[in-house]
Amino acid sequence: MTEGITVRILGDFGPFSRIGKSIGYLLDIGDCRYLIDCGAPLFQQIGGHGLRNINGVIITHCHEDHKRWFTDFALFKKYALDRSDKVLLITSESVHEDVMVSSIPALGRSLSPDSEKVIDIPYDEFVERRIIGPKAKYRITVQDEGMGRTRMIITDSLGNIVGPDKAKVVISLKTGRPRMLFKDPHYGEWVEPESFYPFSSNVFYEEENNICAGPGFTIDAIKSPVWHGVSGIGIKVRTNGETLIFGSDTCHDEKLWKRLCSKKKRASNMQEKDFEASPVIYGDINDYIERCWSEERYKEAVNAFAGAVVIHDVYSQKSIVHTDYEKLKNTSLRKETSILTHSADRMTSEWVLCDADKSFRIIGGNFFEIVGEDLYAMDADVYHKEKGKFFAGYRSGNGKYTLYEKDGLLMFASFNGSETGPPLYKVDLYEDVSGQYFPKIEREDAFYRKRSDGRVELVESTEGGSTGRIVENHRKKPGSADRRG
Repeated sequence: MTEGITVRILGDFGPFSRIGKSIGYLLDIGDCRYLIDCGAPLFQQIGGHGLRNINGVIITHCHEDHKRWFTDFALFKKYALDRSDKVLLITSESVHEDVMVSSIPALGRSLSPDSEKVIDIPYDEFVERRIIGPKAKYRITVQDEGMGRTRMIITDSLGNIVGPDKAKVVISLKTGRPRMLFKDPHYGEWVEPESFYPFSSNVFYEEENNICAGPGFTIDAIKSPVWHGVSGIGIKVRTNGETLIFGSDTCHDEKLWKRLCSKKKRASNMQEKDFEASPVIYGDINDYIERCWSEERYKEAVNAFAGAVVIHDVYSQKSIVHTDYEKLKNTSLRKETSILTHSADRMTSEWVLCDADKSFRIIGGNFFEIVGEDLYAMDADVYHKEKGKFFAGYRSGNGKYTLYEKDGLLMFASFNGSETGPPLYKVDLYEDVSGQYFPKIEREDAFYRKRSDGRVELVESTEGGSTGRIVENHRKKPGSADRRG
């Protein structure tokens, strides 16, 4: 059995990337294999044979760059294999609902086996649902009143109707979507419970946490640090010696989080008597929410990543729903135990960046890149992604490239033709080719190519065609004293 936890990066770019691989990770723990999100092209990255051996799919939220290939995988399991099988979908109760609603157009209707009829197919014929994280004690329910009329009500876990003094349905005039407004008994304020409470709260959630357990590991859902707009969760994977957290997409900013839990908002101007008596309100729920987060959620969010290796989203600037690079200083993340994902096509970072097709091994509280049979430390001073290529940079007084900072972002002057912002330091830059490092090429008519024997050659164009020569790997060898062996 392989030591630790292994993660292969199937895709780590956002939804608008020209590179186009979106988000997906292949997780190996012992003899079990899971997909964490499936926005990356599964059949290209893993292939049909590899997909046969997937134990389950874990989806953090329902944005397409995280679940784009889910319905194709479900169709593949049902129709393309020797025997019909279901996809095991592992996620929270609310994300399950979102995935089901978004999947029905692709899965819910087909032709009969003789192609003569259009038939309806239940979602559960494709998907086996497993919930991680606790179930909610209260939910919005559609009640049949007869004569073709229905109404929305809120019920508790026993099916009892909850009165408007405790909970209400707010239906958006913009989308028609209902959301729950709930009166917190501690604050005495109206809140949206899915945003307000962490999973540990017994006010809104049941006690059973619904952890997914396997031989020697557990997979758990965490909600407190995930702030993305849509229903979403982070994923915590634990073995006897390792803890790995997929932070998912979120605006991770502790200063913002503190405002969310400490700031009381003014309620709507709706007449109090009418408001208290109304079980259903049409309008904007934000006009009625008096506090966004509980203090309990804030405290859990701040401490959520303690002692863990974290794969966490990052964006360049002003993304609103992701963690901006310049605001990493406002997070509880530690640079030495974090790997940043979801980055833009062009990104420069002093934190370790993911890159599609890289694999990492988490052992104890550390992570290493897997290159062939070796484990390499990610020890560069700076990482850079540009035009589908990945670079590692090391500080050097005589380095050819100068790193600059502008508005909290890092950049190399030679890449954009301007030297704006204060210079930080000089570096030697190396192009990463399948985990091996080679000096960055300046010429347009030359490139590195990995051969079938694993060695890398520099291919250069000449008047008579092209020539190639084997080049030396400059990456520090595992266990060597010199930075670049």
